[in-house]
This record gives sequence, C-alpha cells and structure tokens, in this order.
Amino acid sequence: MLSYLISFLDFHVSFHHLHFLKCGILNSNQYNCLKGYHMADKLTKEHRSWNMSRIKGKDTSIEVLVRKALFRDGFRFRKNVKQLPGKPDIVLSKYKTVIFVHGCFWHGHTCKEAHIPKSNSEFWLNKITRNVDNDKKHTEQLTSLGWHVITVWECQIEKHFDETIASIENELRDQLNK
Repeated sequence: MLSYLISFLDFHVSFHHLHFLKCGILNSNQYNCLKGYHMADKLTKEHRSWNMSRIKGKDTSIEVLVRKALFRDGFRFRKNVKQLPGKPDIVLSKYKTVIFVHGCFWHGHTCKEAHIPKSNSEFWLNKITRNVDNDKKHTEQLTSLGWHVITVWECQIEKHFDETIASIENELRDQLNK
C-alpha cells in the first residue's frame, strides 16, 4: 500500500495522503513518512510568494463568469454578504440559496488541479485543511439557518461551463418550488 502511494505521489503531488489518513487508509507512521515526500519546486521562494500574492479572494474570474451567466438568465443576487457565515460568493435571497464558487486548490477539491505546492508543503497542507474544515462549518451553519447551499468547483466551470450553469439554475428553480 505504501509503495503504491509513493509512486502515485511521484506523478501527482497532492494532499490526498491527508485524506487517506483521515479515512484510515494510512496510519500515522505512514502519513508522517509521506507528508515530507515532495519533489523540489521549480520556482524560487520569492517567485512562488509573488505568484501566490496575486491570487484574489473575491471577484475571481470564475465567480464573475458564474455571476454573469446567472444575471444574464434573470437571476438577481447579492455578492459576498458579510452577515452570513462564510461570506458566500453569491446570495439569492428569493431562493433562500447561497452559492460558493470554490477554487480547487484553495478549497481542497479532489481533482487533478488541486495539488499542494512543492515548497513549504506542510504550510499549504495545513492551510487547505483549515479551509476545508471552515467550508464544512459554514455549510452546516447556513443549513441550520435554513439556507440551501450550492458549491461549484473551478474545474466544473472550466470544463463543463454550460452544464454547470444549467445545473445551478435547475437547482434554484427547484428551490423556489419547495
């Protein structure tokens, strides 16, 4: 099992090993062996820092795409409502629905795009794990307040935009009919 995971990580460095630990596939000794197992970063620390500092927290390109499509199709919303847990990206009060548009990297999606940087990987693993935990907490809080929560992933939007928007809109219409 451990040799399979190491060969897997050779080709696809990601935080899946933490998921394996949480699911019981790995024990803590195997996890500790793997958590430092990453190839060297091709960028300097300064260049990586510069890259990461340019990533926005709101009004990202994928959020804008989703909002424009919803607006074009007649859905009206507010964005980044601070009074709600997690400050949802899109809030559709009429539908009692919030939409989180998650970047695969930042929110720990299990797709190929969500990999841990090779430099300072322990920091990023902890950061992303905290984000995932916060996402779960905010979803639970919103649900307990009576909100319907939709999470849309960056990879869904990039690979299947029209289908993703249609799915969101169908879910919103279903929510209105409840």
